[in-house]
Amino acid sequence: MTLARRLAAESLGTALLLAMVAGSAVMADRMAGGNAAIALLANSVASATGLLALILAFGAISGAHFNPVVTLSEALQGRMAWRESASFIAAQLLGAFGGIAAAHLMFGEPVFSTAHQARGGACLWLGEFIATFGLIAVIIGCSRNRPALTPFAVSAYIVSGYWFTSSSSFANPAMTLARAASSTVAGIRAEHVPAYVAAQLLGAIAATMLFSWLFRAGAISATEVPLRTSTVR
Repeated sequence: MTLARRLAAESLGTALLLAMVAGSAVMADRMAGGNAAIALLANSVASATGLLALILAFGAISGAHFNPVVTLSEALQGRMAWRESASFIAAQLLGAFGGIAAAHLMFGEPVFSTAHQARGGACLWLGEFIATFGLIAVIIGCSRNRPALTPFAVSAYIVSGYWFTSSSSFANPAMTLARAASSTVAGIRAEHVPAYVAAQLLGAIAATMLFSWLFRAGAISATEVPLRTSTVR
């Protein structure tokens, strides 16, 4: 697969992901009648099931990263060249802003607008660190152990992350940056973006280092993971 096709897949997939996340957040907010729990449930299910569909659709082309920290983790593990990873991240950022714009247009919002949603504080930064750490842990663990189940495990983790983390689990720098251009409920104020992104990067690096060590060659035997050879393909 050529790099151009892979970059196109990453950009389009990220755009669709952001449209799903932001669009479902706006729809849920408008329809939930002020019930925050119902709105979060709708947003989490729509986002996770949409992500599952996108991973299955684009995975064979680009690996379906749709997230700079996933690409960073691949580069840190030596599974991707750094120059190529930089191109992936640029494509993801472009797609993220395109997806936000598409969501806004669908719901009659300005194409881009200044976010007012406050998401600051150490508890939220810790939430983003844990959310991203867990996401990378699930990706590495499943890809090394049960690769065919990785899309389903990631999607399940995303639903959980919406609910168990204080930050509702952005866990994606491209998504975080793009959502700063949204005055909807999906937004995040620009001054809170750097801390979110820093927490996400730290979580991704920590998980990559730890799980690369845990899954180093010969560290896990077939008897320790009895289902390893029976992965559905």
